[in-house]
Amino acid sequence: MTFEEQIAELQRIYDESSDIVFFGGAGVSTESGIPDFRSQDGLYNQQWNYPPETIISRSFFDHDPKEFYRFYRAKLIIKDAKPNAAHIALAEMEAAGKLSAVVTQNIDGLHQKAGSKKVFELHGSTLRNYCMNCGEEYDIEYIEKSKSSPDTLPHCKKCSGLIKPDVVLYEESLNDNVVEGAIKAISKADTLIIGGTSLVVYPAAGLIRYFSGKNLVLLNKSETSSDRDANLVIHDSIGKILKNLKICPN
Repeated sequence: MTFEEQIAELQRIYDESSDIVFFGGAGVSTESGIPDFRSQDGLYNQQWNYPPETIISRSFFDHDPKEFYRFYRAKLIIKDAKPNAAHIALAEMEAAGKLSAVVTQNIDGLHQKAGSKKVFELHGSTLRNYCMNCGEEYDIEYIEKSKSSPDTLPHCKKCSGLIKPDVVLYEESLNDNVVEGAIKAISKADTLIIGGTSLVVYPAAGLIRYFSGKNLVLLNKSETSSDRDANLVIHDSIGKILKNLKICPN
């Protein structure tokens, strides 16, 4: 099919659906200038003292929080990023009553910034941070400013405990409530649109097995292991694809 024919088919699926869930990964945010982890220019292909997947593990955070925060501030805090066409289209789909939820592996908060209300953040968010001792909450600005502190680490103003981002690191479990909400949304959807993810990061990627609806749509620049199971596959930019949709209410 040509791109125009693919968009026409996606439009048909959208028009006939009443309960759409979007499951997205890093590719949704790359068009906002946020690097992914596995592409040619992603974080996994840049030079650090340790592999990025080691640095953003819980054991590394506990062992060397200074090096963790050096990497975290440089690579995972991108405060000036703005929602792109994909984020905006998804928020419009929700406002139109067609999209019931966004399930995301991203930690940048751009879906909410675009206006999405029902967002399940499987891996947490850089926008939320908490004291590991007393639970006091802190925003992203506090983490940023703390790099000028004597030991460059963010400490709680109340009890001096170490502050940790509310991000799921390697070796940590996903939040049960978030997972339960995502499973419930996916399992009752009539259409599941998967975009910007290679579907290789588990357990998050395993959630799509709960989908039993009518239409499975894959939007990704490269092939995935689920392409053969989809009703429609479009290998192109997610923003380019979704901004071509005519978003009408139910």
